[in-house]
Amino acid sequence: MAFYRQMGAVPPKRHTQHRDDQGRLFYEELMGEEGFSGDSSLLYHRGLPPAIVDSTVWELPDQTLTPNHPLRHRHLRLHSLFPGDTPAGTDPVTGRRLLLGNADVRISYVVAKGASPLYRNAIGDELVYVESGAAVVETVFGTITARQGDQVLIPRATTHRWLPSGPEPLRAYVIEASSHITPPKRYLSKFGQLLEHSPYCERDLHGPGEPLVATGTDIEVLVKHRPGGQVVGTRMIYATHPFDVVGWDGCLYPLTFNIADFEPLTGRVHQPPPAHQAFEGINFVVCNFVPRKVDYHPLSIPVPYYHSNVDSDEIMFYCGGNYEARRGSGIGQGSVSVHPGGYAHGPQPGAYERSIGIDFFDELAVMVDTFRPLELGEGALACEDPGYAWTWSGRGPQSDGHRQPNQRPHANQRRGPA
Repeated sequence: MAFYRQMGAVPPKRHTQHRDDQGRLFYEELMGEEGFSGDSSLLYHRGLPPAIVDSTVWELPDQTLTPNHPLRHRHLRLHSLFPGDTPAGTDPVTGRRLLLGNADVRISYVVAKGASPLYRNAIGDELVYVESGAAVVETVFGTITARQGDQVLIPRATTHRWLPSGPEPLRAYVIEASSHITPPKRYLSKFGQLLEHSPYCERDLHGPGEPLVATGTDIEVLVKHRPGGQVVGTRMIYATHPFDVVGWDGCLYPLTFNIADFEPLTGRVHQPPPAHQAFEGINFVVCNFVPRKVDYHPLSIPVPYYHSNVDSDEIMFYCGGNYEARRGSGIGQGSVSVHPGGYAHGPQPGAYERSIGIDFFDELAVMVDTFRPLELGEGALACEDPGYAWTWSGRGPQSDGHRQPNQRPHANQRRGPA
């Protein structure tokens, strides 16, 4: 978004000489989107930004995807992926376990106590929701802090690392795009300002502080990229530290937005999911469902009506409160529901009737709607509740050949880095 910031030392005019006290030139780097046509920032380095001394393969955690076939709704219990005490060495980058993915977006989950390596996603932007715990995120732009409820937006190709802080492990729900993640266009003026009807504004967005200006040589950075459509990793060794930036300015940088600052839009009757939208990428959207007053028509039914996702898969991460429409299904804190396009879903049995007369929902959830089908990662196969699909009918599978995918180990299932 076009929200200008300036940090550290920058020259009065761009693309001109910028020197230190000894007369040595700083090296200007343009970090920009859409081939010089989108938002950008200019960073001033002590060392040469492209100077690497080695490049080798980084073996990613299991990226295998399995089709959602036979088609059915699914319930994932994310907290069971990291039972007990999280090993101190598990970190927020290499410890991620893939839940769902397609060509446009991948969703993973991690519980971590250890500091991550330096990391850069060269495929697309990342939106990381902090379910619990806290972290310091060091970036090439400077440091940002992340607390419970923060959505941390990290632009594509931003070198950074996660440092969990505090006594609790960091629990993070990670949305990795193959595009940029932005506010919906309808929230923005033609010049990029958030408009009055937007559920948040620039005051709610928190960028980095002063540059880190780190030093060092032969620094390893893990890079995720996608040659030929396959997600792979590379270990790059930089001649000088990527955090050697003395100043930067522009409209492209990492930021945090806390879900508690999302102002819900309500109405006399039930509002559809676009009323809850916070961000969008190519072929997917992100919505925030927060505690709110609900429908005030005298005959309203506050829970959602039953609906078929004709063009979308609907993925809901339940991260607080009590989601009224799912009561009785087994879904709770740390659950993910997968409602694929192709057939209807909606409130659990009894929820439709129970909601009549309710005027407030104490619920917190982050939803991703995709416009291409999602497939199941090894993390999803490892934590699925096999009975969820039948909770609307109260009856189990009728076919003798039916088998739930989590009744067998995934062929390539493993946890953490290779």
